[in-house]
Amino acid sequence: MTLNLSDCFPGYEVHRLTEDNLNEMYALCAGNPLYYEHFGSPLTLKSLRSDLTALPPGTTPEQKHFVGLRQNDKLIALLDLICDYPAPGTAYIGWFILAPEVQGQGTGSRLIKQLSDMLATSGMKKIRLAYVRTNPQSKRFWEKNGFRPTGEETDMGGYYAVLMERML
Repeated sequence: MTLNLSDCFPGYEVHRLTEDNLNEMYALCAGNPLYYEHFGSPLTLKSLRSDLTALPPGTTPEQKHFVGLRQNDKLIALLDLICDYPAPGTAYIGWFILAPEVQGQGTGSRLIKQLSDMLATSGMKKIRLAYVRTNPQSKRFWEKNGFRPTGEETDMGGYYAVLMERML
């Protein structure tokens, strides 16, 4: 599915992230050390490079939308979205992270609402994601935004990922 994420987030410049953006991505992510404490492995440029192209089994690069959102020429959010995964009609948020200076102001919830509205309009039926079980901040954020645990957990070899979903 082809999505026009630029129209989804008014007031933000949306662009596909590439290796040219790695240092800027790293700076944003490094501002969120608590997030990375739950993974059991440190943030590195190598791991970010891998994230740019990582795909779930059975998906294609055309299904992946790894974008950055800029406001006033500053990168303020990263979003990794896989369409029609794990099934047709489902969008999977592989990653969503905000710059620390825009956290706690409703920005993340507003962006997720805009994304959800656009996905529903485009024919998606639900959104899935996973958070690290030991990260209560992530759990609270996603629950506040209408996501509920599915009862599924996956051992990721250093942490457990708890699956959540939201019907659209």
